[in-house]
Amino acid sequence: MSVIMHTLHVELGERSYPLYIGRDLFADRELLRRHVSGSQVVIVSNDTVAPLYMDRLREALDDRKTVTEIILPDGEQHKSLETLSSIFDRVMTDNHNRTTTFIALGGGVVGDMTGFAAACYQRGVNFIQIPTTLLAQVDSSVGGKTAVNHPLGKNMIGAFFQPQAVLIDTQTLQTLPPREFAAGMAEVIKYGLIGDASFYRWLLEDMPRLLAREEAALAEAIECSCANKAKVVAADEREGGVRAILNFGHTVGHAIETAQGYGSWLHGEAVAAGMMMAMRLSAARGQVSPDEVMQLETLLRQVNLPVAPPKEMSAEQFLELMGRDKKVVDGRLRLILLRAIGAAEVVDDVSSEELVTLIEGR
Repeated sequence: MSVIMHTLHVELGERSYPLYIGRDLFADRELLRRHVSGSQVVIVSNDTVAPLYMDRLREALDDRKTVTEIILPDGEQHKSLETLSSIFDRVMTDNHNRTTTFIALGGGVVGDMTGFAAACYQRGVNFIQIPTTLLAQVDSSVGGKTAVNHPLGKNMIGAFFQPQAVLIDTQTLQTLPPREFAAGMAEVIKYGLIGDASFYRWLLEDMPRLLAREEAALAEAIECSCANKAKVVAADEREGGVRAILNFGHTVGHAIETAQGYGSWLHGEAVAAGMMMAMRLSAARGQVSPDEVMQLETLLRQVNLPVAPPKEMSAEQFLELMGRDKKVVDGRLRLILLRAIGAAEVVDDVSSEELVTLIEGR
C-alpha cells in the first residue's frame, strides 16, 4: 500500500508541479491516473532498474493505455545523442502522438534523457519523473534541467523542461548499491552547505541513521533537499542568477567526469571532490574556517566519498576543462564559493594563480 509522507510544490506559475515523497508511489494507481493524461505512455528505464520495478509500474497504469517500454543500457557513458536517437526511433515506430506521456523510471541519466526526449518530441509532450536513486530524487529530477553529454563536455546539449509531477519512492533506495547511495548523499550535503545551515547541522548529527537507510530519516533528508532546491528553482528557473549556487562543487566535478570518462567517477563522487576544493578556496579567502573545512572532509569520509580529485589530473587539464564549463560567461569562469556554512555566492574573480595553487595543493 502506498504512503505519501511529504508533498511539496515547485512554484512556477502555469508550469508548477508537485513532488510526492513516500513509499510504493510508482504502483499507486490513483496517483498515476491523476498525472498521466492521454491514451499513450512511454516508459523509459534501464537494464538495472527495469527488472526491479517496470512490471509494477505497468500494472499500475490504466489497462486502456498503450504502453511502449524502452530499456536503455545503464551508465553515464550512454547519456548521449546516439542513445537519445534510439528513444525517438522507438516512439516514432510505435506512432506516439503529442498527447503521449513520457515516464522516466530510473536514475539521473534516465531522467535527463527522458526529459530531453519529451522536450523535443513533437516540440514537447508531458513527462513524469520517477527517480530511483538518491541523487536523482534530491537533485536531477527536480527543476527541469534535461541534457545529454558530449565528448567535450558534460550536459552541454539539453533544454529546460519541467515535468508534470515527481514521484519519489523511498523504497527504491533499499536496493541501491552502496556506492550509488553515497554518491546521492553528496548532493544532500550540498543543500546544507549552500543554503540551510540547520539542515547541515542535522546531517552532521544524524548521518548514521541515513547511512543505515532508516526510512523516516531518508524521507526527511529528501524533503529538506527538495524544499531547498524547489525554492531556488522557483526564484530562478533558467539559471540566470541565484540558481547557479546549485552548482557548488560541480565545475570541478564536471571536469573530473569529462577527464576520467563518463561513468568512471560517479557524478556525486566528482561533486564531493569539487565541494572540498571549493571549500578550501573559500577558506583561503577567509570566508570559512579551517575547522569547517575539516568538518566537511570528515563528513564526506564518513559517507565514503572522495575528498580530492584524481592525482593524475594536472592543473593545466583542470583549467582547460573548467574553461569549457557552462558557467563561463564572456570568458570569465564563475565559481560557487561559501560566504559561510549555509550561504553560497557566485564569484567571477578567482584568478588562474589561485586555481593552480588550489589544484596543486590538493
